[in-house]
Amino acid sequence: MQEAVDFIGGWVWSYWLIGLCLGAGLLFSFLTRFLQVRHFRHMIELLFSSKESEKGISSFQALAVSLSGRVGTGNIAGTAAAIGFGGPSAVFWMWVVAFLGASTAFVEATLGQIYKEEDEGQYRGGPAFYIEKAMGQKWYGWVFAVTTIVATGLLLPTVQANAISTSAEIAFGTNGMIETFLGSISTTKLTAAVIVVAIFGFIIFGGVKRIAHVTQIVVPFMAIGYIAIAVGIILMNVGELPRVLGLIFGDIFSPMAGFGAAIGWGVKRGVYSNEAGQGTAPHAAAAAEVQHPAQQGLVQAFSVYVDTLFVCSATAFMILITGAYNVVGGDGGFIVQNLPAATDPNSPAFTQMAVQSVFPDFGKHFVALALFFFAFTTVLAYYYIAETNIAYLRRFFKVPGELIILKIIMIGAVFYGAVRTASLAWGLGDIGVGLMAWLNIVAILILFFMSKPALKALSDYEKQRNAGVTDYVFDPEALGIKNADFWKK
Repeated sequence: MQEAVDFIGGWVWSYWLIGLCLGAGLLFSFLTRFLQVRHFRHMIELLFSSKESEKGISSFQALAVSLSGRVGTGNIAGTAAAIGFGGPSAVFWMWVVAFLGASTAFVEATLGQIYKEEDEGQYRGGPAFYIEKAMGQKWYGWVFAVTTIVATGLLLPTVQANAISTSAEIAFGTNGMIETFLGSISTTKLTAAVIVVAIFGFIIFGGVKRIAHVTQIVVPFMAIGYIAIAVGIILMNVGELPRVLGLIFGDIFSPMAGFGAAIGWGVKRGVYSNEAGQGTAPHAAAAAEVQHPAQQGLVQAFSVYVDTLFVCSATAFMILITGAYNVVGGDGGFIVQNLPAATDPNSPAFTQMAVQSVFPDFGKHFVALALFFFAFTTVLAYYYIAETNIAYLRRFFKVPGELIILKIIMIGAVFYGAVRTASLAWGLGDIGVGLMAWLNIVAILILFFMSKPALKALSDYEKQRNAGVTDYVFDPEALGIKNADFWKK
C-alpha cells in the first residue's frame, strides 16, 4: 500500500506541478500588479465589512472556514516535513509560494464568487461551477467535482486525523497496545480516534451554518495562541535569529538534501498548507455575502499570508531555533541528525520536541491541543467542500441519501487515518492535493486566456473604489462576463 501510494504521489507531484504552481502565481502577480502588496491594508478592512444573511455567511466567517481548511496539519507537521526532507531552505520556498500564491488565491476565490449559485437557501460555488459556466465544459466540471469529493471526503481527512492521534501519542504515551482488525494500535491513538469521530459526527450533521459558527470562534483563538507561544520562544532565543536566517537563506538553490529538494518540498508543503491554487478555498469564498466578487477575493488572498507567513513561519522558527529536526538525504541516510533516527519527519514530533525543549512542563501537550483544533477544523472544512461538490453533481443526477453516505465515508476515513501510520496518511493526502491543484490551476489559466473574468472584476472594483463609492455594484454583462446568473439577478 505504501509503495503504491508513493509511486502515484511521485507521478502527481512531478516538477511539472511544482513549476505550474510557481508559474501561475508569478503570472497572476504581474497581471494583478501585485495586489497582494497594493491592497494589503484594504484586505484587513474587508474582513469586517460584510454581514451574514439567511443565505450567506460574512466575509470573516468565510475567511474562518477557508482558514480552517488552510491552517491545519500542514502548518505543524507539514512544515516539519519540509525541513526534514528538504532542509531549512525549504522554508524559503514555502514563503515564495505563499507570496505568489496570494494572487492565485484572489483569482480562484473571485471566480468562485462570480459564478456562485443559490442552492436550497444557501450560496454554493467553487471550481466545478466556474469551470462549467465560464469554460462551458460540463465534463471538466464533473471531473473536478468527483476528484474533489474523493480528495476531501476520503484522502485528505486521513492526514488531519493521523496528526491528532500521533500528537496525542507523543504527548501522553501509548498506554498499551490493542490488537484489532487493522493491526496493533495504541490505546491513546484508539481513544483519540473515537473522540474525534464523535465530535466530528455531531457537528457535520448540523450543516454549514454550524461549521461557520464553530470555525469563526476556534480558528482565530488557535492561531493567536500558537503564534504567541512561537513569538515567546523566538524572544527567549533572539540571539539565534541570525543563525536561523542563515540556515533558511543559505541553501536556496542547492540545498543540503540534494538539488531541487528544498524547492520541491517547500512548494509541495506550501501548497498543502496555504492551498493557493488547490481549489478548496473558492468553495468557502462563494458562500460569503459581499457587494462585489473582488472583495472576497482580496479576503482570501490575505488568508494565505495568515497561513504561511505567520503560522508556518512560527513553526519553522521554533524548530530551527531549538535544533529539533533531522534532515534526511536522498539515500535515506541523515545529512543532519539532531534527534533519534526513529523520529518521523511526517509527524508533529519535530514541533512538539521544539516546544517541549523550551517549556518542558507543557510543551508537547500544548502542541497536541493546538493540533487538535487546527486539524479538526480542517476536516470540517473538507466536509463542507465535499458537500458543495455533491450539490453541484446533484443538478445532473441524484443518488438517494448521498449526504448520509458522504458523512459515513468521512467518519470512516477519519477513524482509519487516526490509527494508521503518518507516512501512509500523508501519501494519500498528497495525491488528493496534487490532483485538485492540477485540475484547478489549468482551469483558471484557460479562463484567463479565454475571457479574464477575475481580472475584469478586479479592474471594475478598483475603479469604483477610486471613485469613492460606498455601495459597490457588480454588473457582469456590462463587463462582458457571461453566465454569472446570480449577479444578473
